[in-house]
Amino acid sequence: MITSSLFRSLTFIGSAILIFLYAGCTLMQPESRQEHIHHMGSGVMPFDLSKTTHVFQMTEEGGIQRVLAKDPADVKQIELVQQHLQHEAEQFQKGDFSDPAALHGEEMPGLRELAAGAARLTVTYVSLPAGAEITFATQDIRLVTAVHQWFGAQLSEHGADATYR
Repeated sequence: MITSSLFRSLTFIGSAILIFLYAGCTLMQPESRQEHIHHMGSGVMPFDLSKTTHVFQMTEEGGIQRVLAKDPADVKQIELVQQHLQHEAEQFQKGDFSDPAALHGEEMPGLRELAAGAARLTVTYVSLPAGAEITFATQDIRLVTAVHQWFGAQLSEHGADATYR
């Protein structure tokens, strides 16, 4: 037969174990910035980040951003990439960088300069067999620098979902 003092002790120990387990679950490693971008990307990009790769290429005039399906036969992902990048190119040409700001934050390097200098920036879209690309070109060295800063920040934040060429 369990005595009342033994019952209280078991109840106390059981409660302590539950509190310890709860605290352990809530104190787990916070999500890395790259994991956060990967998980939040679907709120901005309609394609699956795990099935695509962002490729950033810095040029003397600005840069080229490609998004390619990892499986060149994945027609659904390719169509989603093409639709999204075409829309983004149109927005970027108008100085609207709200989508990258929503995902990466308003303070993302280069965004303010690109939005403010959109009239001096040429943004072109091209469909590719496995995805699409956007080219950013300007003669304004400050905007070239802004593109390079923006690409560098994206490379860092997209982690395994991105590469540099």
